[in-house]
Amino acid sequence: MLDHYRMYAGYNAWANRILYEAVGKLDEAAYRKDLGAFFGSLHGTLNHLLCADRIWLKRFTGTGEAPTSLDAVLCGDFAGLWAARQAEDARIAAYVDSLDEAQIARDITYTPLTNPTPITHPLGPALTHVFNHQTHHRGQCHGMLTAVGGPSLSLDLIYFARTDGSAFLRARS
Repeated sequence: MLDHYRMYAGYNAWANRILYEAVGKLDEAAYRKDLGAFFGSLHGTLNHLLCADRIWLKRFTGTGEAPTSLDAVLCGDFAGLWAARQAEDARIAAYVDSLDEAQIARDITYTPLTNPTPITHPLGPALTHVFNHQTHHRGQCHGMLTAVGGPSLSLDLIYFARTDGSAFLRARS
């Protein structure tokens, strides 16, 4: 499983880079336009993803800043958000690199923001959720991006494996 999580961490950073490069070409109005997604705009959704990753990494590691709201605006401007995203992607990759199979199987306990009842389960499904959650909201961002006239992007995992990820995956094997 560890190799899969390493691949997901690499894919996550790759897909975020492609998305942010495309979003960075939009004007401010398009970037902030409320398009009816869970978190409204591209700005709101990208902030949510950063919030969620910080919350989960705090649960996993016990360190780092974690917002107390899923819709907190951690960065008011695109440039700051992109810099924070890159730092968080590096932090995720470093965390995954620090794990071994036994740690992935160990139980974690945390309290969700939306339900104050403690939850306990193995780390693995929570780590999988982090990467799946990113993919889910990147899909929303992709829809919003094309709705405001931006490009359609190829963000599928297999494209990562065939391109940038091919060298990454060989180095990990």
